[in-house]
Amino acid sequence: MNIIPTAIPDVLIIEPKVFGDARGFFFESFNQQAFNQATGLDVHFVQDNHSRSAKGVLRGLHYQIQQPQGKLVRVVRGAVFDVAVDIRKGSPTFGKWLGVELTEDNHRQMWVPPGFAHGFVVLSDSADFLYKTTDYYAPQHERCIAWNDPNIGIQWPVVTEPSLSAKDQQGRALHDAEAF
Repeated sequence: MNIIPTAIPDVLIIEPKVFGDARGFFFESFNQQAFNQATGLDVHFVQDNHSRSAKGVLRGLHYQIQQPQGKLVRVVRGAVFDVAVDIRKGSPTFGKWLGVELTEDNHRQMWVPPGFAHGFVVLSDSADFLYKTTDYYAPQHERCIAWNDPNIGIQWPVVTEPSLSAKDQQGRALHDAEAF
């Protein structure tokens, strides 16, 4: 696998080695030992999640204030613009965001460490989004930061208003949110 560093050092882009020919392709989507060795991290995943969303759906920016989750995210059908926001108060990149396009064709994955809010918007007609987490989902600890907080300034690639859940419509500004 190829590890691509980003402007926020703790967030990584991971490109698996894809073997393909006229018949299709094969790649190892996850190998604990190879992941830990390539990234220098010692993480263990406890839960896999799969969501399907229509074009224009924006999910996020989500995080858990207790039982924070690291997430290894990827798209197996369609395309999304995926975003991580550093919400660790003592971090030199606090309030900074990183966005990357994840698609079924580029096979890229993004490592979103604990202490980050996470969200994505669907660019294709629909998208299947898979992610592994380092801790279990704990709805009582889930929080949401407003997707359009002007102090963060995420440049979402959406032309019209995105489709949001009721929960995501109630997202708070980062300066009013609980942070790490």
